[in-house]
Amino acid sequence: MTELATQELPQHQSWWGETFRRLAAGKLNLFCLAVVVAYTMLACYGEYVYFASRAADKTPTYNIPDIGVKYLPPSLFRSRTAAVEGVKPTAWEHFLTHPLGTDGLGRDVLQRLIQGTRIAFRVGIITSLIAIPIGVLLGCLAGYFGGRVDDFVVWIYSTFASIPGLLFILAIAMIAGQGEKGVYLGIGLTTWVGLCRLIRGEVIKHKERPYVQAARVLGLSSGRIMFRHILPNVFHIVIVTFTIRFPAAVGTEVILSFLGIGMKGEPSWGVMISNARLQLWQGIWWEMTFVTLAIFFLVLSFNVLGDALRDALDPRLREDSTS
Repeated sequence: MTELATQELPQHQSWWGETFRRLAAGKLNLFCLAVVVAYTMLACYGEYVYFASRAADKTPTYNIPDIGVKYLPPSLFRSRTAAVEGVKPTAWEHFLTHPLGTDGLGRDVLQRLIQGTRIAFRVGIITSLIAIPIGVLLGCLAGYFGGRVDDFVVWIYSTFASIPGLLFILAIAMIAGQGEKGVYLGIGLTTWVGLCRLIRGEVIKHKERPYVQAARVLGLSSGRIMFRHILPNVFHIVIVTFTIRFPAAVGTEVILSFLGIGMKGEPSWGVMISNARLQLWQGIWWEMTFVTLAIFFLVLSFNVLGDALRDALDPRLREDSTS
């Protein structure tokens, strides 16, 4: 009897291990995760190229015009006789020479797409580092203390939520100045409301649970109870919110740059769309097409991962699977 019991004991699995197992159960989730990893590697490569150019005090290659090869189609859509330098290249050289074509100034579309990925990840990460701490802090304070503190926080986020989001972002971006700083502050300071509401509701539920009551009896401070005991139990909301707000921040930056008040002097996806729209009537379709596909796959992958993480981190679903 004891021998059978020892053989049937289940092995202990960590919380993160169980989360990854649930996430990896779907092939679509793994595919989207691979897409996000690929985008991340491109963004890191773009950062390397960007800082290497700044360190050498040179104009980055993706910003150097070459009128001799302007409006060059992607390599799969041009004949090898249309050589860039007048000499017929080999098949491999033909494919590697501006594989996604060039824009109206002869700049390589692929290089500019990679730099656009770098800017997108900067916007998504930096604005999250601004918005998430604000939402978490105010949500914890409102949910835990209640009373006047709760009323004050609710009044603040209700006021922010009542202002049209894009106009509020535009106002902050104009005050902070055009460029990266204005985009970061404009998006970061206006997108914390949803997370604040979620954290507030979860903290209100958790503060009445036995483990919080026991911590109060032991004489622990309110700050320690909030951030050492309650917050770890609701942190999955922060993770899911990040995967949802990341593509939303990227989309907002694209709109700002398209309107001309976003990134300056850098090949943001919004800047590339703004430039490419004027060339469509001439049959120059590739820049607009590849930028649109880059945005589509990034947003789709993050949205699918967000839904999968929500299911994998949901405590109720975990209890159902273990019962």
